[in-house]
Amino acid sequence: MDAITFRSDTVLSDIHLLQPNTQHLMVRLNAVGQPVFVSQFKILWDSEQLDCREDGWRRSGSLELLLDEDGDLDVVRRPRGGDALGRDRIYPIILSKGEEAASDRDELEESDRSVIKIEHTMATPLEDVGKQVWRGAFLMADFILSHRDLFQGCTVLELGAGTGVTSIIMATVAKKVYCTDVGQDLLSMCERNVALNKHILESADGEVKVCELDWMRDDFCTDPEVEFSWTEDEVADLHDNTTVLIAADVCYDDNLTDGLFRTLYRIMSNLRHPCTLYFSIEKRLNFTLQHMDVSCEAYDHFRSCLSDLKNITDGKRIFTLEPVPLCFPQFLIYERIKQLVSV
Repeated sequence: MDAITFRSDTVLSDIHLLQPNTQHLMVRLNAVGQPVFVSQFKILWDSEQLDCREDGWRRSGSLELLLDEDGDLDVVRRPRGGDALGRDRIYPIILSKGEEAASDRDELEESDRSVIKIEHTMATPLEDVGKQVWRGAFLMADFILSHRDLFQGCTVLELGAGTGVTSIIMATVAKKVYCTDVGQDLLSMCERNVALNKHILESADGEVKVCELDWMRDDFCTDPEVEFSWTEDEVADLHDNTTVLIAADVCYDDNLTDGLFRTLYRIMSNLRHPCTLYFSIEKRLNFTLQHMDVSCEAYDHFRSCLSDLKNITDGKRIFTLEPVPLCFPQFLIYERIKQLVSV
């Protein structure tokens, strides 16, 4: 672990970069040999949360030192002190390797409702980005915790749940959350994260059900021989009771985005009740030879798909689109950059 080699297609979430080293505990290797970490994220409850107002960020409690002189969230990007280059070497704390490491999770700090624990990987290739925690997921979590009344007692479907952090936060207020993604390794990670946070879920009496939902398929997988498949009762419950759908930072590939919107239309057209879909997304700027300029092609394609959904007039559903202002409190510590968008 002393010398990590990053391939050209390796991506790393800023959420992991900004976490103190002591919050990253390596607990095992997953099925494809990637190191899996458990990170602890503090939830800032009402007495200490960050608050966005017209005159800047305000807060009460002990986190005032996190704000700079202009009132912006000032997150330390590297440990203080270090060598002549001004930064310390970073070494993850290794607890153990292998599946038997589950018992070592007990070595983490004592659980309480202010700490959420998430298994994840770091520095993954693009096809495994769902195994990391992203700012869009934290933005969605902030929105949920800031608007509890919107989700109280609801049945919720999350698409592209990744590590499951947003589904777990949602289950603190909702009645049931269908946490969906694709891939046995990723869904197993979701299931472990649900178990890691039972201290939060039991007090809230919410339920998280981890299921596979492949946007490239035309229907739910109901084969009882397949792990994380749906039962007929679960599909019926989803259609009969779901009133909220969420998707956090899932649009980074145009083909997957097209599949997502096909899946959304199919599911929403079969729901018994009117529903609300919430998106959070980070606009990622890239220089492209096609435009010879900086652009957000993945975000632009996402907006185009949103417009197509809004313009559908087949009589099954009427879709309306509204932006969500980001002036709601911040319950998790991360950079709420201007490229974050919620609709």
